[in-house]
Amino acid sequence: MLPLAQFGVLSALATALTSVLSALLLLALTRQLWSLRWSLTRDKESSLPLPRGSMGWPLVGETFHWLFQGSNFHISRRERHGNVFKTHLLGKPVIRVTGAENIRKILLGEHSLVCTQWPQSTRIILGPNTLVNSIGDLHKKKRKILAKVFSRGALESYLPRLQDVVKSEIAKWCSEPGAIDVYSAARSLTFRIAIKVLLGLQMEEERIVYLAQIFEQLMNNLFSLPIDAPLSGLRKGIKAREILHANMEKIIEEKMERQQAEEEYHDAFDYMLSSSKEHGHELSIQELKETAVELIFAAHSTTASASTSLVLQLLRHPAVVERARVELEAEGLGHESSSPFSAAADTETSCLLNGGCLQNHGGGFPQSQSHVPYLTLDKLSQLRYVDCVVKEVLRFLPPVSGGYRTALQTFELDGYQIPKGWSVMYSIRDTHETAAVFQSPELFDPDRFGPDREESRSSRFSYVPFGGGVRSCVGKELAQIILKTLAVELIGTCKWTLATENFPKMQTVPIVHPVNGLHAHFSYSNPL
Repeated sequence: MLPLAQFGVLSALATALTSVLSALLLLALTRQLWSLRWSLTRDKESSLPLPRGSMGWPLVGETFHWLFQGSNFHISRRERHGNVFKTHLLGKPVIRVTGAENIRKILLGEHSLVCTQWPQSTRIILGPNTLVNSIGDLHKKKRKILAKVFSRGALESYLPRLQDVVKSEIAKWCSEPGAIDVYSAARSLTFRIAIKVLLGLQMEEERIVYLAQIFEQLMNNLFSLPIDAPLSGLRKGIKAREILHANMEKIIEEKMERQQAEEEYHDAFDYMLSSSKEHGHELSIQELKETAVELIFAAHSTTASASTSLVLQLLRHPAVVERARVELEAEGLGHESSSPFSAAADTETSCLLNGGCLQNHGGGFPQSQSHVPYLTLDKLSQLRYVDCVVKEVLRFLPPVSGGYRTALQTFELDGYQIPKGWSVMYSIRDTHETAAVFQSPELFDPDRFGPDREESRSSRFSYVPFGGGVRSCVGKELAQIILKTLAVELIGTCKWTLATENFPKMQTVPIVHPVNGLHAHFSYSNPL
């Protein structure tokens, strides 16, 4: 017989083991019931099966796997289940889609097969009056109003001031004795472009820095579980939005009072107000506040991501930099160029052209030593190789991994049913990586977009960094102008080296960015 003490220990172990097994069985059962719950939502009138995949755990689905695994989440499941698979993210069932033909069907099916459906947290935080939250006729009306904001004439008027902001920020990079975190610096750059160029707002540096921090808080919580509770991501995002709206309201009212006077410079607000009047729609202060935040959202985060990816590829590929530099020299934009309209050569002229100097020569800010003359849209269009570099950056590392839609009716993709009411997320990144039209897609090769190859021409939806159809990015031309201007200023005036032993890994959720930053040293090639 076992001693009483040993019997007690064994009994306790048996009880603990039974409890653990019971808990595991309960977890397995709840997971199976969760999966069954979604299987029952398939369209019974369709003979097609649901896509393969996992719905994860009750309520949270596979959200945490997605956030922690990044791009590996989608890659592993695509390899396991194919180009169309189901999952559960951010509180909703989602069907993830890859492939040019599948994406074509989704993007061209807007308003018939699908409608735009951002995650609930994104819709709540950005607000109901934004373009991303609009559907049907309201969406068409808003795009018509915004079309003037991003028209060729508007973009041409933004360009000198935009270039001044780029010159000013690069001057900060080059004056820094230590390494620059490029992703942080790029966010600072694009936030200032949004504030100074698009919104035409004039404010102290301290206020810009404060609003940038608040906006970062909004962005960090834009993709969160839709649970409005103390300390939740959604609550933090809403709080950040309210602070931004409070600041924007005062600024907008001041701006609208000043608008009575004739101004040489017209910003996005000016174009938007005049366009809305032309279309018989008077924008309310609430609409203006939400649009202001949306314009910052559109111009800031994705463009900062793409700008960082551009610098990363320039660091990785010195031969690409040299070819681009030769092109700049040939177009009069290289080191030997000089112009009465160069920011370094004629600060006074720069200030007069742009309605107020943005170079910040006083107040402790470094002066730009750029000799690159002021650019025009025609001049940028002549830089064919720089254009190829920017396009390849957007193919290789598209800033947004995909887009969300909701199925308006049940339809078929790759032999599976996409049930009415389910969310659909099409993958830009995976499509770029797997499209058959691209030779060696794993390589960074700007020549694939050159006139001799033009690999994306034969398959329109194999290259979709800005989406497509009626929901294509309304500010895509502006984004490319920012990237090209940054490329011209960097390649034409600077040199740089990686500050770390290895290049950083890239995180793809929610926006592509380097893990722990991209650190580099910058300096002017021919300092004054």
